[in-house]
Amino acid sequence: MDRAQKAKAVENIKEMLSPAHAVVVLHYKGMTVAEITELRRQARAAGAGFKVTKNRLTKIAVNDTKFAHLADLLTGPTAISFSEDAVAAAKIIVRFAKDNEKLVILGGALGDKALDVNAVKSLAELPSLDELRSRLIAMIQTPATRIAGVLAAPAGGLARVTGAYAKKGA
Repeated sequence: MDRAQKAKAVENIKEMLSPAHAVVVLHYKGMTVAEITELRRQARAAGAGFKVTKNRLTKIAVNDTKFAHLADLLTGPTAISFSEDAVAAAKIIVRFAKDNEKLVILGGALGDKALDVNAVKSLAELPSLDELRSRLIAMIQTPATRIAGVLAAPAGGLARVTGAYAKKGA
């Protein structure tokens, strides 16, 4: 790789990480190409990215960013997973690591805050942004349906009483 290619690779890494809110750094030593491909597919489906990068180039790319503290984790056969959703990358990596002991989580970042392995696992247990939105909508809609039911109940009762008197008089 010549100097121009390295500079281009550093720029590509910066572009990938710039919109990200969360990054997870992991070791993938011993994983097969098929396993890594499956992990990439799952990450893409969840709205996250997964990239095997050269440590030196990644260290240069994160140097002046909010993820600069990740440079210490970049040793050995590392890969990064990143997402705009704060929990998507962590969820995918933690779920995949449960089934594959070759995948080792080293740490990560949430914004400019460093995360250790336990913090990444805790982050993965949180609901995603879409899950939180659906829960909020359900909470907002529930009282409205209850109010509609309470308001409709007296009218329904009146209609049943009127109907009973009508049948009785007929």
